[in-house]
Amino acid sequence: MPADQNDPGVRRKPLLQAPAIQALFLFCIGLVGANVLDVLAQRAGLVPFSPLQTSLLHGVIAALLARLRRMAAWWWFILLVFPAAAQGVARLHLPSWLFLAVFLFMLVLFWSTFRSQVPFYPSGLPAWNAVAGLLPAGRPIRFMDIGSGLGGAVLNLSQRRPDSEFTGIEIAPLPWLVSRVRAALAGNRCRFVRGDYLQLDFADYDVVFAYLSPAAMTALWQKASAEMRPGSLLLSYEFHIPGAPPDIVVQPDGGGPVLHGWRMASAA
Repeated sequence: MPADQNDPGVRRKPLLQAPAIQALFLFCIGLVGANVLDVLAQRAGLVPFSPLQTSLLHGVIAALLARLRRMAAWWWFILLVFPAAAQGVARLHLPSWLFLAVFLFMLVLFWSTFRSQVPFYPSGLPAWNAVAGLLPAGRPIRFMDIGSGLGGAVLNLSQRRPDSEFTGIEIAPLPWLVSRVRAALAGNRCRFVRGDYLQLDFADYDVVFAYLSPAAMTALWQKASAEMRPGSLLLSYEFHIPGAPPDIVVQPDGGGPVLHGWRMASAA
């Protein structure tokens, strides 16, 4: 059965609390603030700000507000540089359709990243090798990759374990479509579904693999603790779970991020 959307442990934050929405508000406030300061400067007899000066001031105000809001450091940087960068792009006089094309591409690639705070993070062969070494042997298993991206992990692991069932779930349309096409061209029996992993019942799987983001780890742990069966395995590439020391820590061959693992002892 799907997870209960009323469970506070797995519920998404309200839309207005999404960092991207907050950043948009701060961006607008910074724009208003920069123009107000420009008007006040002119009334004081000073030379009007140039477009570049206004953009720089806009960015500084927005970044300072993000700092006061205790937003993540990358939001400070984005808000600081975006106004000046937009000024630079405007001077290139690019065709308007190009901006629409870029927007649509980014939309189908990242989809609800602005709300989930889980951007497109592709893993790679070192991570897949490390995961393969932790899969239960001697019996068929059911494996789920949540946020499966372009499908590399599921395609690779399913080839190694043809006795088992491998599935990936991805909410963004473009990566999901690419995964489906790759599986069809390879004749692979693995499955890719489009949807939100919060709607899954983790009890259906022996291994759940995640490569998400720090912002998603607490909710992931709450859901896994509540639903995963005793003896099942939760794996997270790179990102650890605050307050939950892993049972397994694997450094993939060739370096890179660490793979963390938690063996479920009992239902929460």
